[in-house]
Amino acid sequence: MFLLIFSTALDFFTGLKIFGSKNLIAKKLWLWTSICVNLGFLGIFKYYNFFADSFADALSLVGISTNLWTIKVILPVGISFYTFHGLSYVFDIYNNKINPVKNFIDYSVFVSFFPLLVAGPIERATHLLPQIQRTRNFDYSKAVDGMRQILWGLFKKIVIADNCAVIVNDIFDNYMDYSGSTLVLGAILFSFQIYCDFSGYSDIALGTARLFGIELLRNFAFPYFSRDIAEFWRRWHISLTTWFRDYLYIPLGGSRGGTWMKVRNTFIIFLVSGFWHGANWTFIVWGALNAIYFLPLMLTDKNRQNTDTVAEGNLFPNLKEIMQIGFTFLITVIAWIFFRSETVGKAFEYLYNTVSSSLLTMPDFHGSKTVLLLIIIMVLIEWLQRDKQHALQLNHLSIPGTARWGLYFTLVFVIFWFGGSQQQFIYFQF
Repeated sequence: MFLLIFSTALDFFTGLKIFGSKNLIAKKLWLWTSICVNLGFLGIFKYYNFFADSFADALSLVGISTNLWTIKVILPVGISFYTFHGLSYVFDIYNNKINPVKNFIDYSVFVSFFPLLVAGPIERATHLLPQIQRTRNFDYSKAVDGMRQILWGLFKKIVIADNCAVIVNDIFDNYMDYSGSTLVLGAILFSFQIYCDFSGYSDIALGTARLFGIELLRNFAFPYFSRDIAEFWRRWHISLTTWFRDYLYIPLGGSRGGTWMKVRNTFIIFLVSGFWHGANWTFIVWGALNAIYFLPLMLTDKNRQNTDTVAEGNLFPNLKEIMQIGFTFLITVIAWIFFRSETVGKAFEYLYNTVSSSLLTMPDFHGSKTVLLLIIIMVLIEWLQRDKQHALQLNHLSIPGTARWGLYFTLVFVIFWFGGSQQQFIYFQF
């Protein structure tokens, strides 16, 4: 709590100083004060042990044995998220996009609004602060839509993600003992676990905020229907992707420079994004792999060729779209193996064991057939609603009340009947 209070007070005070400074040097001084202190706290609590251990490992390669001091403390809750909230605020003031708020309570609510504090979405002051400052009246239609989104988020988290987690944990912990087909099943189930876990939380957060008359930034837009990796990253963890784009990629020059600058900036933004997720080389390799996926599209100017809704106006995608979605999902699943594995070495072993003659055998389903059926149902519902803000957005449909309530109670029943054993949210660790 001390870190949250200190960070909030620091950025509130820094914003006033940046706005009130008469010259550019003073503005930059206060800006860098906020950057260094915020990232300093983040670096110490989240990354110090990683750098200390990596440095010790590097020294051991040349025969030098060290015993560096490490920090024995749990990661402060939500530090990655509220640090970025505060930084976006001071950046926007420095760039003259907003004026600082004078009410400390309003600013504190912006930083620590409870639905998004521990796992996002990462909000912008330009979007959330005006909503906090103005008078809000209860809107029944928004509240109903918010409850629907909460219900869908609970279904994805409790039914899909939590059930997948048990199977995924066993397969990844004992990958040497399973066939290649079972390892493929584990990787696919993890892909749905992390999607349903994180997007489920985001749905709950957005729906809860809507009950209070607050519209948070959308964080997921059905990313597994993407036709290329660039579209995937426009639809996955949108608030983080756009944060890095606006406050890191564009200031570095974006894609305006030559080929070398484009390649450099692409790798920087993906490597930093990977490192943001955790202090482990697996996340860095995961980020680098996505950068490699992204480069061919960027270098051929095809990274924005799929900005519309897939198969818009049609019930089914065409053969080309099916192949594009399938290939994008395949390379995404491969990258997720690095994200999930404990070490880079284990990730490569997992992949090596996958590509074997046992790949063509029947997998050990671990009792996952029911979960796979529920995943298929979820995917079908999201496909039908792929042009909406969330899967249970029903305002545009003329559905009888009996049918709507039947749907709600069916989902509640499924949550209670098929809900898995309680698992913590994956992104709470970040």
